[in-house]
Amino acid sequence: MSGTRRSYNEEFKRQTVKYIQEQTKTVVELAQELDIPAKTIHQWLGKYRQFQNEPVSSPEQTNELKRQLEEKDQTIARMAEEMEILKKAMHIFSNPKN
Repeated sequence: MSGTRRSYNEEFKRQTVKYIQEQTKTVVELAQELDIPAKTIHQWLGKYRQFQNEPVSSPEQTNELKRQLEEKDQTIARMAEEMEILKKAMHIFSNPKN
């Protein structure tokens, strides 16, 4: 990137922010594509972002995600315990007694 400072008009900034909100590209990907520092685009997002285009997390959604996470943690813990039992059983049955 060159050492000269470039300026962009308000419409370009707004369109860039709108594009990020509507597309699946990340800020970094778009910054590389447009040859603009990602930090600059993040500043534009802070200034021009319109949240009506983005889904907002509700308390119900947050609680449901927490519940699912706790459920998965419990499943992982149970499976880890089962693996330990199976390891012990394999050790016992793999050592033949004389």
